[in-house]
Amino acid sequence: MKWIPSLMSQIESLLFIAGDEGMSSEQLQNYLTIDEETLHSHLIEMGQRLSRDETRGLELRRYAGRYQFVTKKSNAETIGKMMESAHSHSLSQAALEVLAIIAYNQPITRVEVDEIRGVKSDSALQTLVARALVKEVGRADGTGRAILYGTTTEFMQVFGLESLDDLPPLPLEKEDLDEETDLFLSKFQEQFEGELV
Repeated sequence: MKWIPSLMSQIESLLFIAGDEGMSSEQLQNYLTIDEETLHSHLIEMGQRLSRDETRGLELRRYAGRYQFVTKKSNAETIGKMMESAHSHSLSQAALEVLAIIAYNQPITRVEVDEIRGVKSDSALQTLVARALVKEVGRADGTGRAILYGTTTEFMQVFGLESLDDLPPLPLEKEDLDEETDLFLSKFQEQFEGELV
């Protein structure tokens, strides 16, 4: 297929303006008035060009069905020096536990999270909401209409997930559960120690 430089430029501009939100294929097609095949081939070409070019600091990625620019992992250490913010600090063990529970059981209420953990989760939940990893996704039926929580697009981006189906499967055996949970929580912890920017 012939690459259309002006189309590549338009795609790049739209994705730049979209920022962290990214754009879906449908949105890009709508703004560019092109068919899916043309868009897809240009996105693949753009992604390959960015990945190959060592002079570029960005890559094109697809997370949760949305395309966006991200910084190259090879520049993580340099970027990490600049980004001394709340997001670069480690999450507490409690917050990691709550995040894992929500990721696998969403939508879920705070009370249900507390029941699974066996302790209160208010503070950890507030931390996750503040860091935009968890958000309100609705209200439960019944008395009180408790808030239901789920993960965010930011969560998907941080862990490089296209969909929640990409989460590692939970083991069925108790001894495997402890090991798998440790590995899973370690992965969460790594993200907030600045290893991925």
